[in-house]
Amino acid sequence: MILKEEKIIINKIKKVIASGSKKLHEPIFFGNEKKYLAECIKSSYVSSVGRFVNKFEKKLCKFTKSPHSVALVNATSAIHLILRCLNISKNDEVLIPSITFVATANAIRYCQAQPNFIDVEKRTFGICPIKLEKYLKKIIIKKGGQSINKFTKKRIKVLIAVHVFGMPCNIKSINQICKKYNIKVIEDAAEAIGSFYKNSHLGTNSLAGVISFNGNKTITAGNGAIILSKNKTLIQKIRHLSTQAKKKHKWEYDHDAVGYNYRLSNINAAIGCAQIEKIKKIISLKRKNFYSYQKEFKDFKYVKLLKEPKQCKSNFWLISLIIEKKNIKKNRLLSELHKHGIYSRPIWKPLHSLKIFKMCKKDKCENAEEIYNKTINLPSSPNISLK
Repeated sequence: MILKEEKIIINKIKKVIASGSKKLHEPIFFGNEKKYLAECIKSSYVSSVGRFVNKFEKKLCKFTKSPHSVALVNATSAIHLILRCLNISKNDEVLIPSITFVATANAIRYCQAQPNFIDVEKRTFGICPIKLEKYLKKIIIKKGGQSINKFTKKRIKVLIAVHVFGMPCNIKSINQICKKYNIKVIEDAAEAIGSFYKNSHLGTNSLAGVISFNGNKTITAGNGAIILSKNKTLIQKIRHLSTQAKKKHKWEYDHDAVGYNYRLSNINAAIGCAQIEKIKKIISLKRKNFYSYQKEFKDFKYVKLLKEPKQCKSNFWLISLIIEKKNIKKNRLLSELHKHGIYSRPIWKPLHSLKIFKMCKKDKCENAEEIYNKTINLPSSPNISLK
């Protein structure tokens, strides 16, 4: 039986949504999408060659202030190629938070390496720097300038920091800790276009960062992703491998490595170019969503919203409601919301709890488990606030 408090939560959500989208997140098209698509089709360049791909990369560099970028087919392939270029292999473990989409861990397995799961902090849902440092002190021995897991004998060369739901994690502290252990940091900023850690766009605070443009993201290209980096050599290598490692020649097919068909298509980039032109408006609408939910729930002591850290800015890709009262049951609340056509969802299961990663190493992930048990994502489409 649904509780009185649960009814109040549903009514408050209904009030915020009003006539807007009841879906978890859907794109909004109100710019040059049709115009650019028509130009793309007219040019006949609809695959991985065409002016919109280059234009999209330049627009993303300008918006994020990243000196270099390369556009790929999706964020999973982007993480895979970064790890590939860092020579991650079966002899390696890669540190990642337990709260992230499964694709982060899957990309590690593509390289035959093993994910090693770190607990998260409650205030950002990102890797907890305090727990990270304690865990590394417990498991790491240094040998020849490398960090080795003394229990598995595998190298730990890379950590992937995830900005969950577009919320900035404490990337500065994570970088400082990893530097002590000669561990390179990659940012999985798949959900974080338009989010900033202090004045730096997420994805630009480490060796490389990845942003997704899947259909459910803040802005979309239908699919697609961008890799951002200050390292020109790394970007050039990724660009080469993403086009089947084909050497430049007017007619000859010559390949100097095992490559991948990971380059973004011109037709997707055309949509992305139109979307990035409206990014400020879309972010503004999504932040209004958060403030509307915040207004409704500010005096309701049984739940709270995940808020952006001080001196940081979130795009609030998905707005997270955290249940603070034990007798309010997450699954019962979700069931009732769905009965009303409101497509909220639980957050991802902590990856360390999945059977497919049962044999992987992990720290004690109590925070991750608590967050999963208490949190749901609310409808967050930009058109909720579009009047």
